[in-house]
Amino acid sequence: MFLTSISPSTLVALVLPLLPRALSSPLMKRGGSFLALHTDFPDPSFVKTPEGKWFALGTEGNGKRVQVAESDGFHSWTLLDIEGLPKVAAWEEDAQHFAPDVIRRDDGKYIMYYSANSKEVGPNQDDHHCVGTAISDDPKGPYIPNDKPLACDLDKGGAIDPAGFRDADGTLYVTYKVNGNSIGHGGDCNNGVDPLVPTPLVLQKLAKDGVTPVGDPVQILDRNTADGDGPLVEAPSLVLSSGTYYLFYSTHCFNEDTYDTRYATASSINGPYTKNNEQLLKTGDSPRLISPGGATVHADDGNRILFHGWCDASMKQRCMYGANLSLDGTKASIV
Repeated sequence: MFLTSISPSTLVALVLPLLPRALSSPLMKRGGSFLALHTDFPDPSFVKTPEGKWFALGTEGNGKRVQVAESDGFHSWTLLDIEGLPKVAAWEEDAQHFAPDVIRRDDGKYIMYYSANSKEVGPNQDDHHCVGTAISDDPKGPYIPNDKPLACDLDKGGAIDPAGFRDADGTLYVTYKVNGNSIGHGGDCNNGVDPLVPTPLVLQKLAKDGVTPVGDPVQILDRNTADGDGPLVEAPSLVLSSGTYYLFYSTHCFNEDTYDTRYATASSINGPYTKNNEQLLKTGDSPRLISPGGATVHADDGNRILFHGWCDASMKQRCMYGANLSLDGTKASIV
């Protein structure tokens, strides 16, 4: 009755000023993750430049060893026709370059950690990855690889999924997975048949150059079926928020719909880390995620996350997805 007594022009004048506030209201926002790049771009990591531009690096695909994408505002990404790693080091084969991760060093240079097949083969394995390092003046490359790998652990299955981390005091670290399932005994992820092989996530302290190991690596997590883990844990990503260390990781097999993203927390960088035992990201989450994993959380603020999931039910390509993240106490949640 009230509305019918107002002319259309008056109604428009009343409603229009309210629209910006209504559209920005938390009740109007769509929560959950979003499709960031609709192409094969697994294991994304990302970095923000001092100028405010975002760059993401991904596992080999689309004809590149290391893929590169860019964004001005995090939510909309563009795949660049750039080879992030034009040349390989003498220690590595020219194939199977996985899970690159990049951090910015104090001198402004960018350090890329990545995994590649070593020319040296460990016992009883076809998959023989090591963690390598490469340096660039530009976050999108080209990255120049160092002569020696950072970590191999070939006798334990190899080393994959590296991720750099800068602690509150400026100390640099890298986390990675000891790829024990590569020397497993078959079954799911080649590690579903007893005796199961350890697949620990380890933490390696580094010198200021970001490439030289300091001391021995420290194990900070491993799979445990009692915690809901599958036959492995992998893809570590470490961030610090309000005195709490959050270690994000994936478990189960990447090619199955049980693959998911979880996290553990600690008050000290060396642990002990306590698993939350909840699925931060899982199949069926918005927008119709399938096997979400390989996640990286932005180290500077912990409020953004990129990860991969199958582009569609054919499970032939893994697209890049993103989300905003809330870290509160020891609780992480997608917002």
